[in-house]
Amino acid sequence: MFTLKKIVAALVLPSAGLVLLALFGLWLARRHPRSGRTLAGLAVLALLVLALPLVSGALLRSLEGAPPIAEQNLAHAQAIVILGGGSYHAAPEYGGADTVSALALERLRYGAALQKRSALPILVTVGSPFGGRPEGDSMKETIERDFYGKVQWVERESRDTEENALYYARMLKSAGIERVALVSHSWHLRRAIGHFRVQGLEVIPAPMGFATRAPELVPQLLPSAGALLASYRALHEWLGILAAGR
Repeated sequence: MFTLKKIVAALVLPSAGLVLLALFGLWLARRHPRSGRTLAGLAVLALLVLALPLVSGALLRSLEGAPPIAEQNLAHAQAIVILGGGSYHAAPEYGGADTVSALALERLRYGAALQKRSALPILVTVGSPFGGRPEGDSMKETIERDFYGKVQWVERESRDTEENALYYARMLKSAGIERVALVSHSWHLRRAIGHFRVQGLEVIPAPMGFATRAPELVPQLLPSAGALLASYRALHEWLGILAAGR
């Protein structure tokens, strides 16, 4: 089921989904020239629009709900949970070892900063859904080696956010913990919070990586691969929210 979800998302979401739609339009144009060309043109136009920082930023902000965590809310938490963001496999600069991705590194940096402010214990995730070293181990190593934090628990079995919540809840409840500060990118937390609350945990959002705007309009109107990736992430989250019915 996990692999199937990944395949469906890859085929439906941009850029692959729109490229496939454009190719279908070109095929359709052989029998229905006007309809086929229109469909292909709309797919290419949609791809261009989603590559605009102005659009990708708006899509990400549509997912943001919680503000940065306040000190009084952090003081109410019993632990800090940091969600994984992917692995950087066989990193040559680290001797060919697996380590955390840039996305995960941003979350770890903020989680370590919260620990310095609160002295709360940290739980990290994930397993190794596509082989290699469990991401949880890489996260623990990064926090302790690079940010001088301390990881209390490591979860190594989950493959996605839904499984994160399931396995986290078991570990935390066995330690008597029911209130957690949940660290992830602001656009990811809306879906993640839902999964954690289903498992009976009280979630205190600790968002980071907000979709801020460039000070000038021109950079927001220049298409880029980075903006297209941001649009993909936003649409992926909305697809997950709709699939979960929340």
